[in-house]
Amino acid sequence: MLASLVVSVNGSNFAFYKLSLTWPNSVCKITTCKTPIPTYFTIHGLWPTFGNDIPVPPYNPTSNKCNPNPTSPDDIVGELAPIKGELDKKWPNLWVRKTNVDFWKIQWQHHGMCSDYPRDPLDYFKDTLNLAQSKRFDPFKALGVQPSDQTPHLLHTLLENAYKNFGAYPQITCSMPKKGILLLKEIRFCLKRTKKTPPSVVQNCPTNVGDRCTNPLTDYVWLRATPTIFGPHNVTSDLLAST
Repeated sequence: MLASLVVSVNGSNFAFYKLSLTWPNSVCKITTCKTPIPTYFTIHGLWPTFGNDIPVPPYNPTSNKCNPNPTSPDDIVGELAPIKGELDKKWPNLWVRKTNVDFWKIQWQHHGMCSDYPRDPLDYFKDTLNLAQSKRFDPFKALGVQPSDQTPHLLHTLLENAYKNFGAYPQITCSMPKKGILLLKEIRFCLKRTKKTPPSVVQNCPTNVGDRCTNPLTDYVWLRATPTIFGPHNVTSDLLAST
């Protein structure tokens, strides 16, 4: 009983949210995506995160009852009907093996149920949409660059651009489809948890790089523009673009 109570308290005592936005071209280089591939950043999620940069674990009625009686993932579909069109466009599941609804259910179970919206999935998804679509959280504006198949960017420069343009350091994660080629996969903006929703106060992300990006001073990353470059066997294009 005591252990369950401790987990419950820890599960709800998070410090900030991560608004995670995905660059589809980088993801679709390492997996099979639906077509057409979006030419804009899509939403991965809004994630409650502890102060030590560890994500809050998914809701579990036994091991992580972070909120009492949150809405079940199976019950969110009807509630999201008013914004389904926007979600389909901005928060799509990129992978061919899952539907958009599958993706939303996973995000709700893994993150929404332990957020400040445990019984309000409509506001959770709507507020995330509004954050992601605001000019304030425009990745291109924050990073100070546009997609290009010609020029990689020093990771340190992108982070400093974001600090200057956005007002805080984000987290940038990368994929590595082949040795020596880093693709900017996601940018994650960090927002302080306050008593009000939606979160609006930005903060530095505790960790500025992730996945295959490791050193801002030496890592050069691509923010590629052309989806056709990312065919599963298009090795020649990779070699040409990296020279």
